Amino acid sequence: MGKDKKKSKGKVRKLPKTKCCVSKSRCGRCPLRMLKEGTLPEGYTVKKRVLVRSDGKKVTKKSLQKAA
Repeated sequence: MGKDKKKSKGKVRKLPKTKCCVSKSRCGRCPLRMLKEGTLPEGYTVKKRVLVRSDGKKVTKKSLQKAA
């Protein structure tokens, strides 16, 4: 009587936070950690602990989901 969950085809990518929380042990979604590991979406970088786009446009959650 349990609910069946659909399995998605492909790997679910974690979206980075828009700002680092400055914790000593970095969380899994930390933009600094993702930048170092190379898992940050294409066209994004980190400046002053804040996630920014390379082309200078504003970062939104909607644009992040499209990039990932």
